[in-house]
Amino acid sequence: MSDTPLPSTPLAALHASHSGCWLRDHVGTRPVGKGEAIMAAADTPLLMLNAPLVASRLGYPDLSGLDLLELYAFIHPARFMVPTPKGLAQALGLAEPASDDGVPALLQAAAAALLAMCENPAWPEREGAWSALQSLVRMRWPWAGLLSPRIAQPQRAERWLFARLPEWEEAPEPPQPAQIVLEDEAITARLAQLTGADAESRPAQQAYARAAGAMFGPRGQQRQPHMVLAQAGTGTGKTFGYLAPASLWAERSGGTVWVSTYTKALQRQLRRESRAAFPPERSGRPGPPVVVRKGRENYLCLLNLEDALQGGFTGRPAIMAQLVARWAAYSQDGDMIGGDLPGWLGTLFRKRGITALTDQRGECVYAGCPHFRKCFIERAARASAGAELVIANHALVMINAARAREPAQRPTRIVFDEGHHVFDAADSTFAAALTGAETVELRRWVIGPEGTSRGRRRGLAARLADVSSYDDEGARAIADAREAASTLPGDGWLARIVDGAPFGPIEDLLAETRALVFARDESGGQEAGYGLETEAAQLGGAFIEVAGRAQEALEGLRQPLMRLALRLEALIEDGPDWLDGPARARIEGARGAIGWRTDLLAGWISLLARLGGPSDPEFVDWLALERSEGREWDIGLHRRYLDPMKPFAETVLAGAHGVMLTSATLSDGAETQSGDWSGAVERSGAPQLGVRPHVFAAPSPFDYARNAEVLIVTDVPRGDIPALANAYGRLIEASGGGALGLFTAIRRLRAVYGRIADRLARGGLPLFAQHVDPIDTGTLVDIFRDDPRASLLGTDALRDGVDVPGHSLRLVVMEQVPWPKPSILHRARRLAHAEKFGGGGQAHDDRIIRARLAQAFGRLIRTGTDKGHFVVLSSAFPSRLLSAFPAGTPVRRVTLDAALQSVAGSVSEGVNTPLPLSKIDENRA
Repeated sequence: MSDTPLPSTPLAALHASHSGCWLRDHVGTRPVGKGEAIMAAADTPLLMLNAPLVASRLGYPDLSGLDLLELYAFIHPARFMVPTPKGLAQALGLAEPASDDGVPALLQAAAAALLAMCENPAWPEREGAWSALQSLVRMRWPWAGLLSPRIAQPQRAERWLFARLPEWEEAPEPPQPAQIVLEDEAITARLAQLTGADAESRPAQQAYARAAGAMFGPRGQQRQPHMVLAQAGTGTGKTFGYLAPASLWAERSGGTVWVSTYTKALQRQLRRESRAAFPPERSGRPGPPVVVRKGRENYLCLLNLEDALQGGFTGRPAIMAQLVARWAAYSQDGDMIGGDLPGWLGTLFRKRGITALTDQRGECVYAGCPHFRKCFIERAARASAGAELVIANHALVMINAARAREPAQRPTRIVFDEGHHVFDAADSTFAAALTGAETVELRRWVIGPEGTSRGRRRGLAARLADVSSYDDEGARAIADAREAASTLPGDGWLARIVDGAPFGPIEDLLAETRALVFARDESGGQEAGYGLETEAAQLGGAFIEVAGRAQEALEGLRQPLMRLALRLEALIEDGPDWLDGPARARIEGARGAIGWRTDLLAGWISLLARLGGPSDPEFVDWLALERSEGREWDIGLHRRYLDPMKPFAETVLAGAHGVMLTSATLSDGAETQSGDWSGAVERSGAPQLGVRPHVFAAPSPFDYARNAEVLIVTDVPRGDIPALANAYGRLIEASGGGALGLFTAIRRLRAVYGRIADRLARGGLPLFAQHVDPIDTGTLVDIFRDDPRASLLGTDALRDGVDVPGHSLRLVVMEQVPWPKPSILHRARRLAHAEKFGGGGQAHDDRIIRARLAQAFGRLIRTGTDKGHFVVLSSAFPSRLLSAFPAGTPVRRVTLDAALQSVAGSVSEGVNTPLPLSKIDENRA
């Protein structure tokens, strides 16, 4: 037990993990029971690290104290830290505790170090701290009393946050890019420049870069972009492979290349690795050469923040707003989701979260906002127009292509990295969902705050007050829209439906939908915790009648919105005297938002209009009741394209000049081995435009035969939770941690975690889990990466969104074969595939499963020196799925005991050795 001398701070400290609790006070450090720990925390504020996690470990959700994460966020905003004892020690330059009983002493030393920083003249984040602290004192923030004597009032008044933020500047529209052709020799030379003179020659990477260069040639015909489909195994060097021709083209042509990803992890990696390809000193352009773009909901909304700081938030959420304001002053780009805001900050506050400070509902007033010239979102959008490289995500690229406010913001040269996800992204982007939650948001957007609701939300009338006062026809359109929106569901809609008292035509429709879904349920009540669905077919006359009234109500809202859009267009063309630049920009923004809503309404109306007639072969329609853990949370009608690559082709490909889809798993494993690219081509959207894409394939250079092994465990009974938990626990123990466990159901994940977490912790093997620990997914991965003895359990989000090279990940365990969920949408696509390609639909399922297996296996070997095991706990593993794994990978069907021997033997041989960070970055690029 640790008895390190107490630091200068007299504060007692508490640490709780699955292996026990330790309290350090004036006596020293001692182990305590959960009950004593809770009583000690209730008597006096205790130092702790991540109070919600400690509360979860103690089983006492109301626990509070002096959370060092909150103090760190105040002292060092926008500075990365892994929220663990080890991460805290590394961030502050303190000695790492050797075991759990040494953590309380570390917490005391960390508190002393952070408090001492406030009195250090070299404290880099001093500006604004005193002013923020005065507000936090009034809010009775637990740390305020300790900080007040240490943070001196500055001689000059500190500038308010909104006065400190820089303003973006207007820039002229960039000229069209020059039409050039990239020579293979120039591409190879640029690649060599990026990888460095000392890098080994990689012929596959060079060939890949030259193949990527084909997308940058001048387009010969309208709607006929140059398309490249490039599959490159892990370790080929895809990032520098496409950045080489992209940077060369952007430099010579003056144009902008968009690189689109599916995961935030790859966006962060691209931001780091693009610096070599796009140095600021070379571009000669006014703004930054590389800009990261995300959806509006990812960025801090300054108007929302101002409202929160001025009384819109109370209690703990108000403290969170002050800490976010501290971060905003030092943030690189205001990105709250995956940017430099610590991912753990929002999880420290249980009520109103980080999302309340973003623009979740598309309610931006654009130039009508007093902070418009400082807006993080607008700054990124304007910078992207003149950048050489824009790093975005699949959904944003598709939305920008469909409805960008400025032509310059529509991407024309696009690299879709993680290209195997383009189909899924298009499926979500071009979907229609007429649900209670969606209609409530539309009502709020039109009407604004109702009753006693607070906040800065504004309805159409408030956002366009000057228009309504100037233009009578516009005022009538706004009034008509408000009246029509009043028939949409409002607060309490779900309770009214459950109670049998719906209000208005849309709630009537949702009530009929709920009743019909329950009537057609064939699960026998066995799936009470999961959602239910039924086809939008064979609907009775009563249902069609109710749907007709709902259709009329939606049309009654769509018409005045369309009239209002025309009035705004007329105002811009023949503007009055008061229509200056900011007002014009605000009205342009309103036009875009109205256009989005009228398109949304048109999709809903189209869905309802077809219910009484024949089905549309282009779409799949169904009715659904959404439930989570037995609680209903939404009801509605859904529509998806049978093939979402059709709208993708029309909105993205048709207007582009060059497009590349690339991934390590772009084509199916069976297709790759046979050289058949038909599946990948079909899912690229190219056939919709009659385009014949260039195809390229390069296998991974890694030696999977020596460094990896697939073990299919045959003696863990399906559905036996104790046996499943036993298998996971023993495998993690055999590997000494470093395990990523993947589940297809949250219920089973939680059951396994609950059975093994304490046992593993007592052996010094910490276990973390999605949907259990009160920590965001990105931070969970950071914790897992930082501790080679930690293990992480998760679901789909971890299957291909995790990049953990080196010793920290040496074992991947899947609970079973990842079969597709037998949904109505899946069945329709399965039948369509069978009609087109034959095979009875099994080929469609197998392709999905092999892709999921390949993505999961891809987490295991990230560098040339990584080694590990991939274990599937399922005897029902068909041999036809084995082509999901790289050629040459050993595959064995074994008992659990044999698998344990293999995993433990690998560890005992010392084959898993840590890799220096510099080498990891080199191999990953």
